[in-house]
Amino acid sequence: MVKKIHVEGLDAYQKAVAENEGKTIFALFSGSTDADGNNWCPDCVSADPVVMRNLKHAEEDAVFIHCGVGDRDFWKDQSNAFRKEPSLQLKCVPTLLRVGKKQRLEEGQCANDDLVQMLFSDE
Repeated sequence: MVKKIHVEGLDAYQKAVAENEGKTIFALFSGSTDADGNNWCPDCVSADPVVMRNLKHAEEDAVFIHCGVGDRDFWKDQSNAFRKEPSLQLKCVPTLLRVGKKQRLEEGQCANDDLVQMLFSDE
């Protein structure tokens, strides 16, 4: 069973990656939700269910980190930590990636069942 972790912010993401070192790690970067559970990012709302239903294609001992990137104003700041972090260099949300590899899906690609399934099942 894939281990699912939800974190908010870059520091929490990096801590989760460090704690699961040596495992296959996938990460989905998405807009953060407000107090009512609403995500400000419409593409993230579309991608979330697609990514979650395709997790079954990942190896059983994989780790899946769902990371909130903050509110809309924080994300739109071109110098925010997620955009500047050399290991991430995020350009958009949602972004789904395999940690430590060049495999990544961005924006609308994250809502495509075939592409998400391929990313999870690719060696």
